[in-house]
Amino acid sequence: MAKKAGMKLIANNKKAFHDYFIEDTYEAGIALAGTEVKSLRSGKCSIKEAFVRVENGEVYVYGMHITPYEKGNIFNKDPLRVRKLLLHRYEIDKIEAKLKEKGLTLVPLKVYFKDSLVKIEIGMARGKKLYDKRQDIAKKDQRREAERDFKVKNLY
Repeated sequence: MAKKAGMKLIANNKKAFHDYFIEDTYEAGIALAGTEVKSLRSGKCSIKEAFVRVENGEVYVYGMHITPYEKGNIFNKDPLRVRKLLLHRYEIDKIEAKLKEKGLTLVPLKVYFKDSLVKIEIGMARGKKLYDKRQDIAKKDQRREAERDFKVKNLY
């Protein structure tokens, strides 16, 4: 988990960066129950299969898994329940307008604490084609190989 300037990373969606071109990002709050916040403090969250939808002027995240708090008893909620995201009206209107473009979708990128508040970063994304994914993998391999060569040269 990373810590920077009042920010503690809880979950990161690396798959989203592999599968999509991220065109724009938004920071939103999440409406949570008390036991869910305690689970998040212990880092028990997954957003790998999660997605975001705009319905009736509200934004919701589906498929976000928050493990039930072990000491929560009857206060625990369903781990995969739909959670409302807290955004300003003008941001929701802007997102809705962009989503009308063909091929755009909303994906969660990160869940983190920012000054004791749970935040989620959602990205406006466009799907990659298979050849785009192959090009990204080839670039990563070239970069790793260059870094490896640089380390070997500096050893001698």
